[in-house]
Amino acid sequence: MTLEFFSATDVGRARDNNEDSVAMDEAVGLGVLADGMGGYNAGEVASQMLTSFIRAELGRWLKESGASATAADVRRAMDICVDNANRAIFNAANTNPRYAGMGTTLVVGVFREEGLLMGHVGDSRAYRLRGGHLMQITRDHSLLQEQLDAGLLTAEEAAQSSNKNLVTRAVGVEDAVMLELHLHEVQPGDVYLFCSDGLSDMLDDASICQLLLNHPSLSEAAQALIDGANDMGGRDNIAMVLVRAEGRAKSEAKAWWPFGRR
Repeated sequence: MTLEFFSATDVGRARDNNEDSVAMDEAVGLGVLADGMGGYNAGEVASQMLTSFIRAELGRWLKESGASATAADVRRAMDICVDNANRAIFNAANTNPRYAGMGTTLVVGVFREEGLLMGHVGDSRAYRLRGGHLMQITRDHSLLQEQLDAGLLTAEEAAQSSNKNLVTRAVGVEDAVMLELHLHEVQPGDVYLFCSDGLSDMLDDASICQLLLNHPSLSEAAQALIDGANDMGGRDNIAMVLVRAEGRAKSEAKAWWPFGRR
């Protein structure tokens, strides 16, 4: 199976600087997205530290390990890499007053023969477009999601909530962080979208799906998504990584840590 990658970021209509960051290494099937938070330029620093660290360290490990690494090996490498990046950001935030309190969300995906190893922290998201249907394959680490899960809010109330940006998990804000990981089967024709909340807060799933279906070119789809988010107000930075799988699937992915296939 071959993979096509494309990434894009945009400052949006309301911000002066861009605290979103993306990185890719197509040779090893790696895509990374981060949405920073913090005063001054601290959010920008955190997100760029994270994407650069993961692309360099995890990308190098994937090149060196090659196809001999098992899915469990890759999972351990992802855990270790994110833990090391978390400590680097946390230490920077605690040694430089300008960076105090900085942190970042994370979406990191590694495409392999077994499928997509999908990790995330915070409320940046990953979606899968398959057979004309869009499915969110990450679950937000946010106060709003916890309220939805507890039945305290309806989906309609959540859409109007003022608590959309309160995350319950982020990289760099504590000395340890838990990366949520899943393995997903990848089928030919799948399109995967990793995005910051500057996109998902502006466009609902139906709108994202329609724009992806209307623009089969990944570069055109990315521009259409950015334009759509900005047309709806562009209240935050917008970032995305798009990946299309082409060819014939080699194997059926098996469910694993911690909650199985979605």
